Amino acid sequence: MNILSIQSHVAYGHVGNASAVFPMQRLGVDVWPIHTVQFSNHTGYGAWKGRVFDGATIDEVMEGIAERGVLPTCDGVLSGYMGSADIGHAILSAVERVRAANPKAMYCCDPVIGDVGRGIFVRPGIPEFMREQAVPAADIVTPNQFELELLTDIEVKTISDAHRAVETLRDAGPKVVLVTSLVTEETPADAIDLMAADAQGAYRVRTPKLDVSVNGAGDAIAALFFVHYLREGSAASALAKASSSVFGLLKRTKEAGSREILTVAAQDEFVTPSQVFAPETL
Repeated sequence: MNILSIQSHVAYGHVGNASAVFPMQRLGVDVWPIHTVQFSNHTGYGAWKGRVFDGATIDEVMEGIAERGVLPTCDGVLSGYMGSADIGHAILSAVERVRAANPKAMYCCDPVIGDVGRGIFVRPGIPEFMREQAVPAADIVTPNQFELELLTDIEVKTISDAHRAVETLRDAGPKVVLVTSLVTEETPADAIDLMAADAQGAYRVRTPKLDVSVNGAGDAIAALFFVHYLREGSAASALAKASSSVFGLLKRTKEAGSREILTVAAQDEFVTPSQVFAPETL
């Protein structure tokens, strides 16, 4: 399997492509990464060095890949933090090129916009671009709860609300939706829910809530879910495998007291999670 992953990248730590590429490789996927930024570290540290690339750079790298004649072998495109609408347009152009070469290829969009407690943290214009262009173009989207509410204008307080929001998002274009973090009135205080839905139904996985705050976990789970879905065509199975892996990753990270997720040290969690969570049909 070959996946084109267009995301931000950091030299130190694990966010964007630095969080998504290795887990996919560990699962036996050949990943073609294109970086939208090259930073020293993620911005959560408050200081960083590096540069943001423009859409023309993405187009140029894509052209070089196309010249190798390999686009027909690309099984999917994964995108994350976009940085600007200019980069977003370049990503959608890349998706079009891949689909033209391989009509079976899928596009998984992680619609990075913001999060509960932090609000919107992307540049102006990105939320509108996600809602109006990126999400309708995607086969799979992987929002967190904040992004789900923002993209659908539905406040999610109950599982019923979540159902309605997810189906609203599916009606916009994507066949599959993964909600990477979900807290409703039904969620116990010591747990966190993840939800996925496709044409076969809607499913929930509930994991213990870990007292850990790190960047990059969302990038990893989107990548893992995408790979498992491409292989099996089942949102339920992809949800169970991806959530189990990321729970193990975060548990190891918490035990180590690390500020960065232990992408390399806990790599066995991607292949054989130490704790497996079964999906529950909603």
